[in-house]
Amino acid sequence: MAFRSGMSGDPMDTQAYGLMALDHATGDCPDAASSVSRRRFLVKSLASGFALAAGPVMAEAIRTESTGLMAGAINIPVTGGHIPGYRAHPSTGKRFPVVLVIGEIFGVHEHIQDICRRFAKRGYYAIAPELFSREGDVNRMTDIQTILRDVVAKTPDAEVLSDLDASVTFAAGEAADVTRVGAVGYCWGGRIVWLYAAHRPTLKAGIAYYGLLNGMQSDIRPKDPIDLADSIVVPVLGLYAGLDTFIPTDAIDRMNQGLKTGHSGSELLVFPGVNHGFNADYRATYDPSAASYAWTLTLGWLKDHGV
Repeated sequence: MAFRSGMSGDPMDTQAYGLMALDHATGDCPDAASSVSRRRFLVKSLASGFALAAGPVMAEAIRTESTGLMAGAINIPVTGGHIPGYRAHPSTGKRFPVVLVIGEIFGVHEHIQDICRRFAKRGYYAIAPELFSREGDVNRMTDIQTILRDVVAKTPDAEVLSDLDASVTFAAGEAADVTRVGAVGYCWGGRIVWLYAAHRPTLKAGIAYYGLLNGMQSDIRPKDPIDLADSIVVPVLGLYAGLDTFIPTDAIDRMNQGLKTGHSGSELLVFPGVNHGFNADYRATYDPSAASYAWTLTLGWLKDHGV
């Protein structure tokens, strides 16, 4: 397989996001934890289109038609109210296995909705909850640093995990087969996949696309994936990028060592010559060869583990 290198640029350039390090841990907001409960349920419905902060949409952006699917926006009951989300599944049949789709810092924008439709085309009930809805509408924000500071840094892990549980409950209410649940996440969502695997041992499988492994601990994020590696029992496939400045080689090595101590059967795969965000077909980081192979691995991992 021929991999092409990612682009390079200034970290404040939206098209360079994923190519150079940003402070995901705090978003340059040292007192973020103090305002966790200040704003609640600011987002009531999904925005359409791609996230503004993601920058210009690349020509390669994949658009999956909804023909043959039941697909669209939903409202998911959660503790204290409702959050918006998106779900897609085949329009005929029933008892579809469930895939939780967990997005990047840009929320449930068109790219994540399209991924839901891709899974639905493969016979899954795919659901993507808007996990930032209590703190702000990341889809409409234009600046990545603002998203990191004002939203990501103020979103507690416990709340996210609870909302994912609520999404599984919602799927059960639509007659999906919640005995077969997998989770797939990208960037920020890739980190959450590792946490959710530790939180929900009945999860059948997880796939973490370039999910951060350490460096994000705070009062509202008590554990990083590295801290949980030896206790995870769910098989998680971690897909990482050889040029990724967010996730250094030593973090991957430490994660591997922890996983070997445990009994989950998880695996980490590093794609050489590509960068963070290689699956994001709407962005400059996209690598079609790596993304295509990763999709094949993702479907195979889910199938092999009963999803």
